[in-house]
Amino acid sequence: MSRADQYEPLPDAAARRWKRFGQSDEVFYPDLLGLVVEEVRLDYCRMRLPFAPQLLHAGGVVHGGAIASLMDAVLVPAVGGPLDPTQNFSTVDLHVQFIGAIKDEDALAEGWVTRRGRSVVFCESEAIGADSGRLLAKSVLTYNVTPPR
Repeated sequence: MSRADQYEPLPDAAARRWKRFGQSDEVFYPDLLGLVVEEVRLDYCRMRLPFAPQLLHAGGVVHGGAIASLMDAVLVPAVGGPLDPTQNFSTVDLHVQFIGAIKDEDALAEGWVTRRGRSVVFCESEAIGADSGRLLAKSVLTYNVTPPR
């Protein structure tokens, strides 16, 4: 059983909205990284960071900032899925433990909500090498949510 199986599907409209995350007419940071949503459910998301040589740092491995961005971004659809589209939310705390590195493969992250309050959402995420399955990083995050407008 995969972690995704523990989470209920999102309503169709919300699922369509969040599967398009990182794909817009305007270029935003997730577009620059090439992030791709692979699965989104209520309080859960799986996202891919495709390998690109531009993501390497001078040591020859994918930069930790790119991995940290994936760990944060994978939670955007998970946190935003059940929210009203007029609500804003943002990361207020991100703690990443880098455990491994990759050189020439995609990174795959899963993110899930551990507790949801009215204005604060607590989350976790993990990233692995998409081909090797090697654990790259673990993360604990907190998001702030504004009331609907």
